[in-house]
Amino acid sequence: MKVIMQWTYHASKKPSAVFVSDWLEAGIALVITEDLEKAGRLKEVEYKDEFDTAWTKKELKKLLTEVEEEPQDVTIFFDGGHLKEEGLAGIGVAIYFRQGKKFWRLRANLKLEQFESNNEAEYAAFHEAIRQLDDLGVHHQSCVFKGDSLVVLNQLSGEWPCMEENLNKWLDRIEAKLNKLKIIPVYKPISRKDNQEADRLATLALEGKAIFSKSEIAGSKEPYQQ
Repeated sequence: MKVIMQWTYHASKKPSAVFVSDWLEAGIALVITEDLEKAGRLKEVEYKDEFDTAWTKKELKKLLTEVEEEPQDVTIFFDGGHLKEEGLAGIGVAIYFRQGKKFWRLRANLKLEQFESNNEAEYAAFHEAIRQLDDLGVHHQSCVFKGDSLVVLNQLSGEWPCMEENLNKWLDRIEAKLNKLKIIPVYKPISRKDNQEADRLATLALEGKAIFSKSEIAGSKEPYQQ
């Protein structure tokens, strides 16, 4: 979670001044606050998150305590496949995250019916990824979404217009869910080669092979960062 810190400098018989920081990790903002308090020059402080929600020091400390053991540093890979004649879609999602000092991977896929296009399948995969984030308890943070669908990523980011009614419905659902969870999406297009895991999960779904697993992965750094 990132915040902008605004504080008032005050000292006896000296001018007051208001300072505003760049974006900071919330934990770092609290460390800076405590340092300013020790110097005796801090009169007031407020923090604003990426949704423009204002927090007091007490509220921010409470929030960070609550989310300490929740998933952090989340990266999501998604993909969708479509069989036009059958109207079937296969979607695949791989989510990597840190929880405490451990790193985890969640893999899931689904076979869906009555789908019109591959783009719709890609949107469904993205929506399923957010549903899985909700189940994991991910909220109030930035998450990186990686996929090989430029249509979905550019339409969600607002770079491209979305003219198709059925895709707009998916887009609206996704945006509503992201807002509810207070998730800031970071969209990163990748090649099909770099999206093989999610692609394989989508293919297995079309073959009728359902997968859902959550497993710990080794390493002290995020092995999924690309």
